[in-house]
Amino acid sequence: MRTQVRAYLSEELATPVADDLNIFGAGLANSLFTIQLVTYVERAFGVQVGTDELDEVHFCSVDAITAFVAAKPSRSAA
Repeated sequence: MRTQVRAYLSEELATPVADDLNIFGAGLANSLFTIQLVTYVERAFGVQVGTDELDEVHFCSVDAITAFVAAKPSRSAA
């Protein structure tokens, strides 16, 4: 999962992304990109992101995304 997320971010942001890099703090992404990223996460990993979870803290880095997805039940398990 970590490799997939890193590859996706690096491709979409057109720059290599370290696992702990805050993509918002580094100015690489904005709130509009968050929506694109949420859609990717839901489709790629079969999880549902609730409106109460639409917070950049969950999507600011490879580490954060990986931890967020790992803590979520997949749709197939629900």
